[in-house]
Amino acid sequence: MEQHSISQSAGPMADAPLATPGSQSAKSRRASLTAAIFLMATSAIGPGFITQTATFTTKLGAAFAFAILASIVIDFVVQLNVWRIVTLTRMRASDIANAAIPGTGYVLAVLVIVGGLFFNIGNIGGSGLGLNAMLGLDPKWGGAISALIAIGIFLSKRAGVAIDRLIIVAGVMMILLTLYVAVVSGPPVGDALYQTILPATIDFATITTIVGGTVGGYITYSGAHRLLDKGTVGIENLGAVNRAALSGIAVTGLMRYVLFLAILGVVASGVVIDISGKGANPAAQAFEAAAGNVGLRIFGAVLWFAAITSVIGAAYTSVSFLTAFKPDISERARNLATVVFIAVSLFFYVVITTPPAQMLVFVGGLNGLILPIGLSIFVYAAWARSDLMGGYRYPRWLLVLGAAVCALTWYMGYKSIGPIFALLTATA
Repeated sequence: MEQHSISQSAGPMADAPLATPGSQSAKSRRASLTAAIFLMATSAIGPGFITQTATFTTKLGAAFAFAILASIVIDFVVQLNVWRIVTLTRMRASDIANAAIPGTGYVLAVLVIVGGLFFNIGNIGGSGLGLNAMLGLDPKWGGAISALIAIGIFLSKRAGVAIDRLIIVAGVMMILLTLYVAVVSGPPVGDALYQTILPATIDFATITTIVGGTVGGYITYSGAHRLLDKGTVGIENLGAVNRAALSGIAVTGLMRYVLFLAILGVVASGVVIDISGKGANPAAQAFEAAAGNVGLRIFGAVLWFAAITSVIGAAYTSVSFLTAFKPDISERARNLATVVFIAVSLFFYVVITTPPAQMLVFVGGLNGLILPIGLSIFVYAAWARSDLMGGYRYPRWLLVLGAAVCALTWYMGYKSIGPIFALLTATA
């Protein structure tokens, strides 16, 4: 197997160096897999997805179930391929891309970092919406306070363990609250299940946006890079990594559908939800309609947890791509780069006039446009560069599925690019 050097630290979140084969204890491996699962899950079910789900369920009704199903299927194929290839090559995504097709790693790094920056602007906006729903704070002030908290976490020397635990707690809270609201709202489950397979309408811009908000851009690589930094790599860990990827997809898929049902119940009951984008917080309206003022406050807390973990995940993963340009970047430099990344995101959030909810929908679409580029490179690496994985015989079925999803996401991106960018200039 070819030897490839990669940095052993990715800032404060990388609280364990890359391990040598067989060096991880069972307890350590479980901890790293759990951290990767929940980092992927909270990134995939962040404020963007919550806001997008409320917006599109209001717009499409039960037909949005088809977009949920499409996002789960695409997520399944993307994460199984990405986690497997990163684990086997022991390389970051940009290094894999450069090794497979020289120069593409730099392009991928720029796209992920820029997309992550836009996403983080939306994440900070989501944290502002969360504090607005919970405490009544102005969203701009709420976003600024949240960004400063995230910066403080990254400056902490023991941030890694604390962040992992915070992400797990936030994920559990989101699931419990949403299950409660789904039961209270009484959605038309039969119609939702029917339109999951046979939708009344198919909107490619909606599917691209929801896919981008759940597995596009930096989210594609968040869990895989977390495993890399924890040392859960090599063929000896492949079985556990695959099971973790499937567990993560199952958790996120269930959460996506339950959230959709919770909001569908409100929409189907005749409640009118404002999705104009002019300061509207459609998800908060839905939760308040279903569970009253208490539901609104609890929703605000959960949205804030989802947002703050997504701010952390976006910054961590985006900055990890800087190794494409400087492989030997020091831990201190990574820390500073992460802080600067969040600070720049905050600056643009403050000066941009696009309403937070509208920005959260746009950034999902933008990252959906980035997804097929990185996935195409990974599928090529799996097909033509088995030497990067020590001659590992890549499963043909997974390669075929990867190629099919590549073609699908390229087509969706082509059909959606106009409507997605129109979100930035929409006034209604």
